[in-house]
Amino acid sequence: MALKILKNKKAMFFTVLAISLLSLFILSYSIYSSVQDRGPITKRIEGMNNFVFSLERDMSRQMYISGYRALLGLQNHITSEGVFLTDSEQAIKEAIINGTINGNSIPLMEGYKLEDLNSKISELGDKMNLLVEYSIKEVTVSQDDPWNIKIEILVDSYIKDKGDLAFWNRTNVISSKVEIFGFEDPLYLINTNGHVTNKINKTIYENFVDGEDVSNLSSHVENSYYINSSSAPSFLDRLEGKTTANENGIESLVYLPELSAQEIETKDKSCVDYIYFSDDTPEDNGIQEMPSWFRIDDAHLDDYGVEGLVI
Repeated sequence: MALKILKNKKAMFFTVLAISLLSLFILSYSIYSSVQDRGPITKRIEGMNNFVFSLERDMSRQMYISGYRALLGLQNHITSEGVFLTDSEQAIKEAIINGTINGNSIPLMEGYKLEDLNSKISELGDKMNLLVEYSIKEVTVSQDDPWNIKIEILVDSYIKDKGDLAFWNRTNVISSKVEIFGFEDPLYLINTNGHVTNKINKTIYENFVDGEDVSNLSSHVENSYYINSSSAPSFLDRLEGKTTANENGIESLVYLPELSAQEIETKDKSCVDYIYFSDDTPEDNGIQEMPSWFRIDDAHLDDYGVEGLVI
């Protein structure tokens, strides 16, 4: 009788073991299948993430292009109309958003205004089987350094997988900076009636004078290079014809022989551009080894290292 009970216990043990192993196999297979099923989903989400980040980088590049072309368009407007802008920041915003200035079309902005990006972005989304929608809530134009115009847009974006796998809904700020190098200075354009232009290029010199050697200063003046100066107007100010101080200001020294060559009457005053093209007449000085027409006001003697060369 005891032997029979022992055999029954052994049989039950192997039955329980078999059931346990079978259950473990089924569970393992289920987990494996689940992992296998999630693989394509994970890759899809990673692909969508990459698309979102690439889209934001591309929008920053597109903003740069739009901003650059807007500045060119506004520069052409100033030249052709012979007037400064009333509000440079607002004018740049209008050009970027609508491709216009004072409601008039800017040819250079055709296909490059911000609203034109919508169709391009939608096309990119279609290729990824994504629904892409975005709206620009705010555009700001500013200058927080002397050599760049900063453009920022506040964007609401909605990106959804057309298979309802996942979606992104986010609000973020996208920014870009446009260098002002190579653009023509409006102060020269307007004050010479377009006869003399001066492109903004940063000076190549760190020191203008070495003892009594003024060769660097002479070259700086002949090329009408620019330095940053907190007593001078910024580029945005210059678009409006302002000559007041700005912490992001820039200035050049007017090369009077170029004006004379265009039969423009020259003035006997400081050659610092925003002073020369204004009604201000601060005390000025001649400088040793520089041409007799070159004058510089007291406030700028130290800036150009000529305080010991006054005559």
